[in-house]
Amino acid sequence: MELAMAAEELKTVVNRLRRAQGQIAGVIKMIEEGRDCEDVVTQLAAASRALDKAGFAIIATGLQHCLTDAALAADGDRERMRARLEKLFLSLA
Repeated sequence: MELAMAAEELKTVVNRLRRAQGQIAGVIKMIEEGRDCEDVVTQLAAASRALDKAGFAIIATGLQHCLTDAALAADGDRERMRARLEKLFLSLA
């Protein structure tokens, strides 16, 4: 399954991933500095949410493309694609 996303969708996902990257770098720095546990966990949770949102956006785009392609695909292909997307979705749960 290829990652085919519109420019605006791609920009949104990349921005979320960059935000998560910055948050993770912040968590590492906080740990190295011996910062308060609650602050570290709060920042880590924010990074986790950003990653989850990016992953769900990618899966949603995949679903959208697969649903439009499903009309052209044979039943076996459609079932295989559904199973792959379900596995991807559950990997984020």
